[in-house]
Amino acid sequence: MLKLKRAYDPAAAGDGRRVLVERLWPRGISKDNLKLDGWLKDVAPSTGLRQWFHHDPERWTEFQRRYRRELSAHPDVWKPLVAAATAGPVTLVYSSHDTEHNNAVALRAFLTPKIRRRTTSSTAGRRTSGTARARTRAKS
Repeated sequence: MLKLKRAYDPAAAGDGRRVLVERLWPRGISKDNLKLDGWLKDVAPSTGLRQWFHHDPERWTEFQRRYRRELSAHPDVWKPLVAAATAGPVTLVYSSHDTEHNNAVALRAFLTPKIRRRTTSSTAGRRTSGTARARTRAKS
């Protein structure tokens, strides 16, 4: 499960693993005061894409398309988030004031189907192994 939270909001017990998904450190927050389990700078949009988007809602659709293309080209930067989210809750921490049009929202939309597939395939794998064990026992 992936949650979203602004860096300026307090951490909560239900956040699970908290990961900053920004290329730049949030303004006005000291590193000691932001409770994080990690900072994945490289999962954030490139500097050029971030500057082009400039949090303009009219560019949101195109921003998402371009960001998905960047993410698809670098699976090594987002696969740890998929692995963590299949193990428990993960909160993507971001600094934008706009809670609807930001990289964390786009990142969650990109990752959610991958997490579902991984969860579904691991569940299917367990069912298959259970079925295979049952067949083996039946033959004995």
